[in-house]
Amino acid sequence: MAHHALVGTAGRAARLGRAVGDPAAVGGVVLLLPDGEPESGRGPSPRAYTATLPLARALARAGRAHGLVAHVVRYRGRGWNGADAALAEDARWAASEAVRRYGERVPLALAGHGMGGRAALRAAGHPAVVSVVALAPWLPPDEPADPVDGQGGGEPEPVRQLIGRRVLIAHDTYDTRNAAERSYRLGERLKKVNRDTCRFEAHTDGHRLRRHRDEVAALTADFVLGTLFDRPFARPIADALAAPPPLGLRMPLAAGFGEGAGRGRR
Repeated sequence: MAHHALVGTAGRAARLGRAVGDPAAVGGVVLLLPDGEPESGRGPSPRAYTATLPLARALARAGRAHGLVAHVVRYRGRGWNGADAALAEDARWAASEAVRRYGERVPLALAGHGMGGRAALRAAGHPAVVSVVALAPWLPPDEPADPVDGQGGGEPEPVRQLIGRRVLIAHDTYDTRNAAERSYRLGERLKKVNRDTCRFEAHTDGHRLRRHRDEVAALTADFVLGTLFDRPFARPIADALAAPPPLGLRMPLAAGFGEGAGRGRR
């Protein structure tokens, strides 16, 4: 692994996108991990990168007073590619690069969508990572006869790297691309070894969570600011973290979250 770049076999290097926020006064960093594909030899997706920028801007805006800086990670390619777990490797490199740029004392969060959500979960073992947000994460079949689609499952997605991190998962139950029940089952396994886990559900939105875009941005911002800067969580997040399964893993993502009515103190 190079110090300044992670270069793949096709000669493409992973990079941090331009800083969103003020890099001269950094109090915390959030790395945004775009969506990807299970298998692909193609280069990174400009569409997935662009689709992630609004959330980066929303987070930097919400955390301006704390010195929060956001970077969207530019992968070497768009494929996870089996045991290579290329997107997770890129996420780990990005975490190390953030430490190199901003110092070891600056807390770090990972936030990803789709396959980027899986990358965020997998790369959470990096020592600089404090918290993880996985939005509609892509997860492989995890049971011998997965009830979601009947496919045979392999090894369940690992969770040990998440111990000691605060974790938020958000998923829509109508997601036809990334099965929401898999993220619920992951949450169940994770909650047994890591109490600081919560999961929110929407029920009308599909994979991209477009109708709840503002609520997702507010939820992510509240969680990231709470975990990086010890700011009190909104009441729904505090309740979800405290509640045992299934309640804390099926917390409804209510319309209007973040508009004032949902805020409370721990």
